[in-house]
Amino acid sequence: MNRITLLTLLAAPFLLLGGPAHAALRVFACEPEWGALARELGGELVDVSVATTALQDPHQIQAKPSLIARARNADLVVCTGAELEIGWLPILLQQSGNAKVQLGQSGNFAAADFVRKLEVPVQADRSQGDVHAAGNPHIQTDPRNIAQVAVALGTRLQQVDPAHAGQYAQRQADFTQRWQQAMTHWSTQAAPLKGVPVVSQHKAFVYLYDWLGLKEVAVLEPKPGVEPTASHLQQVLATLKGAAARMTLYAAYQDARPSEWLTRNAGIPAVKIPFTVGGTDGAKDLFSLFDDTVARLLAAGGGKP
Repeated sequence: MNRITLLTLLAAPFLLLGGPAHAALRVFACEPEWGALARELGGELVDVSVATTALQDPHQIQAKPSLIARARNADLVVCTGAELEIGWLPILLQQSGNAKVQLGQSGNFAAADFVRKLEVPVQADRSQGDVHAAGNPHIQTDPRNIAQVAVALGTRLQQVDPAHAGQYAQRQADFTQRWQQAMTHWSTQAAPLKGVPVVSQHKAFVYLYDWLGLKEVAVLEPKPGVEPTASHLQQVLATLKGAAARMTLYAAYQDARPSEWLTRNAGIPAVKIPFTVGGTDGAKDLFSLFDDTVARLLAAGGGKP
């Protein structure tokens, strides 16, 4: 045995220890909730990066070189769709030059394609504000939507990484079981919220309201995505004299001042909703996201009057 062969044999075990047996599937998620779901379904099989944080408006993101680079290296892009990312995702994907994550390819996954959309306009134009022709895109505030997306995303992971299809299927089944149990708990816990009148700062909670039976009686924004003026806030205040509300909801990424103005002038508590994973200290993953959301709503006096 020559010296080179001997060194090769001696080094082989260390080479095996030093390198992973499987390169993780690279998942690029547009929003924190989909990054969290990909981790739940993929575990160590996936390497997840997220384009945004809970403290950023997902409508208003710049297609920065760092995001383009991540999309270029991705095996799967997971976003909300329904035009939520229309201002930045198409540019990002085009600039990435990554053929497998383009629209229509198996490496491009839009969560909103797999749920029932609410507030789908008959006709949409920019004069109506930030209205999406495909319907309200904020689907992640209803855990029933998360359940549906989880099934579709689990199937897609098996499709793009067939070598580990069995492991993805097993993780999906486990997640679905835990999620169904959690939804039963949340629904029971939140039962006192049914029928409670609320004010929204932005049209961001329609799916949350649909799930819990909350009743939206006013919106602080005159049009979706348009900051309220002093005169509009006065109009809302006048409206609430005939339609009392129990709380005002705003998302973690939003400026709280309009909601706080209503608190001062109408005595209605302003409730910060985490909106997605990381929106509050308590919303560390998908499960605690809804734990924290329900707890905040109930703490604001959300029981029936």
